[in-house]
Amino acid sequence: MRVKTHILILTALFLSLGCGRGGEQDLDLGRMEAVEELSESLANDLLALSIALRKKDLHTIQTYFEENVVGPSLPVRSGPLEQQVKWISRHGWSGDANPARSRAREEILSEIEILLNHFSVLEDARIKVKEAEFPEEGKGRARISIFLIGRDTAGRREWCKGGGWIEVVRPGGGNWRIRSLDLDGLESQVADIDLFSEVALPAGVAAIFPPFGVAPNLGFASHGAAVADINNDGLLDIAATGVDTNYLYLNLGDGRFRDISKESLVAYAPPGTGPVFLDFDNDGDPDLFFAAVGRQILMENRPDPDGGIRFWNISDLANVDVSTVGFSAVAADVNGDGFTDIYVASYNRYGEVFPNKWYRATNGTRNLLLMNQGDGTFLEAGAEWGVDDERWSYAAGFIDLDGDSDQDLYVANDFGENALFRNDGDHFTEVAKEFGLVDPGFGMGVSFGDFDNDGDLDLHVTNMSSTAGARILGRLSPATLPDRELLAKLASGNSLYENLGGGKFLEVAARSGILAGGWAFGGGFIDFDNDGWEDLYTPNGFISGKSMKDT
Repeated sequence: MRVKTHILILTALFLSLGCGRGGEQDLDLGRMEAVEELSESLANDLLALSIALRKKDLHTIQTYFEENVVGPSLPVRSGPLEQQVKWISRHGWSGDANPARSRAREEILSEIEILLNHFSVLEDARIKVKEAEFPEEGKGRARISIFLIGRDTAGRREWCKGGGWIEVVRPGGGNWRIRSLDLDGLESQVADIDLFSEVALPAGVAAIFPPFGVAPNLGFASHGAAVADINNDGLLDIAATGVDTNYLYLNLGDGRFRDISKESLVAYAPPGTGPVFLDFDNDGDPDLFFAAVGRQILMENRPDPDGGIRFWNISDLANVDVSTVGFSAVAADVNGDGFTDIYVASYNRYGEVFPNKWYRATNGTRNLLLMNQGDGTFLEAGAEWGVDDERWSYAAGFIDLDGDSDQDLYVANDFGENALFRNDGDHFTEVAKEFGLVDPGFGMGVSFGDFDNDGDLDLHVTNMSSTAGARILGRLSPATLPDRELLAKLASGNSLYENLGGGKFLEVAARSGILAGGWAFGGGFIDFDNDGWEDLYTPNGFISGKSMKDT
């Protein structure tokens, strides 16, 4: 499934961009697909090997190696720790200084065992195919990346990563086996302290859903969370959406939360996708809005006389029950009248409707701008204000980006270019190209922060990164693919834009460390370690099957 998806997307892009047509430059898509099928079969076998590495299952590991393997000694001895930055140290890895030679499989396994035993716990192990070639039947050569994540024998969290080259054979059409292995550049990062621990279950905010495809978990609309102090006790409470209901958790102040979803009536509203708190009626407490696939939802915070927390569904009374494929929402006072307005980023029913272009799609559903009338009602005015963007919008963010004291709007669009709408008082004007913020890609998250501490706001855009996509592009020459830069952007990952001032931004993700987050969503800036510098967090993942091969 995964390889077919990449081939189809890239094929559609080639044809839509006019590539693969031109005599000697013609692209043999059939050959490319055949080679990529072999690459994917190798990637799947290396994924099975990864699982065996994680389990430290030497019996299974040996089945992925030939009886004799050519290569130098593996770098399995850890070097001394050196402080890298803040609370992160690093160390290299070394092996015996022997030239490459043919070695018995048992010798390789012994070295692998030493490497694995460096970890008291292995949480993840992964080998990925960065590029591959198959010069003849049943034989191949590949550049791989590898990482191991877990805890060392001292209990410190460690991320070991590196890469190298392998040669493989597939005798009798079975599993690929490694016959040559040469790792290079292996190094580890070690955390001196643990900053976070998973406490959802003891904190009382864990929710468990059925696997995808099992009712009611039949869709893949995004789901999110929002925080606010709903009862003015000085503690932040949590609203979240799920596949079949909405949740509201009251902060008890001792590290625990109480589920008040039903007693607050939040659970009885239709399930939403993206929640946002706002005080729409200026009464001093936060109300709750849910973007939704279908009609949008507004719940007024109206406590009972006895002090009970109640959120009443007033969607129809407030005129927000407008239908669209809402994936997220943001709120701000757009026209400066003292009342908070709402913007809904709308997608489309993917699977039933497909993008009309993979890199510049325009057949999403209309985004909504719900203008607060100040009398408890809203008026949908997206078209009037010029922000009813019908691309496949995933997320948005309000920000005063030009320093004129009103709220501008940035919108991340999947399958295409993002939008920056400048607030001109009574309408918005799209200026993404002018500011250098078009960011073509599979946009799925927006966040602003001052990552370089220079006093202005920079932009982080969450996109997809794809090892397979980059691997396919590596097979194509610039002559065959004149729009290579655009396609590479679609597979490269998140973007980080430095604010240069004067309405200009510079994309600096590569300079800042390459922000490849996989199938990434949302996230944003947060100072993890309270050192005054904003860090970045990106959640990721999508629908997974019963095996790691099936994403």
